[in-house]
Amino acid sequence: MKLAEKVAVITGGGSGIGRAAAILMAKEGAKVAIIDLSLETAQETVRKLINEGGSGLAIAADVGHSEQMQQAFQTIFDEYQRIDIVFANAGINGIWSPVEEIRLDEWERTINTNLTGTFLTVKYAVPYLKKQGGSIVITSSINGTRSFKKVGATAYACSKAAQVALAKMLALELSPSHIRVNVICPGGVLTAINESTVKRHLDRIPVDRDCLQDMIPLTDNTAGSSLDIAKLVLFLVSDTSSFITGTEVWIDGGGSLV
Repeated sequence: MKLAEKVAVITGGGSGIGRAAAILMAKEGAKVAIIDLSLETAQETVRKLINEGGSGLAIAADVGHSEQMQQAFQTIFDEYQRIDIVFANAGINGIWSPVEEIRLDEWERTINTNLTGTFLTVKYAVPYLKKQGGSIVITSSINGTRSFKKVGATAYACSKAAQVALAKMLALELSPSHIRVNVICPGGVLTAINESTVKRHLDRIPVDRDCLQDMIPLTDNTAGSSLDIAKLVLFLVSDTSSFITGTEVWIDGGGSLV
């Protein structure tokens, strides 16, 4: 199996892409620790892993909270005595609104979850990864990296663009420790992240609405699945991609090319 004896940590692993990745990694032999804001959803993922013959650990933590994340990684290391893989996947869409109507607290919540949360995840994982090397994968988006038509999603797009820069900086910094860092940029995928979206007065932004329609040319506008994304994550955390680091991969059925 591709991940035999490896220990993987997944943030936002209670649903969607995180859960799909957890299931694939467990099938490939990894012990999987799920960090999620909701302990209940994290435990549900772990139950799925166990029912399919795998093993897992569920931890509730806010990725944007330093002390909680530090303790989460300490708990995981105490349980498994190593960490090899980190999938920094937790994120929210946050507020989508004309820029003059975005409150500072709304901006900060999106940046804190998506960008600071990624930073804290990596920060507290790295000391354990350095013991033997490993792989980090960060979930960014087509938005803010290759597509900019989601007008109003300014905070979200900025946080996603910054994640790509963070990954490239860390790929170089951590390469002497044999730690690879890559980014996935999904688009056109059905996940629960839309539940975290607050849309307000987008009709006040004067743009041609026809230009904002999502298109997925590869599948005749059929959305991708969490499993489609999870397969890419599995590739990037496995030794199959051992010579790849500092790279962003768009996975959107060609949608961001339109």
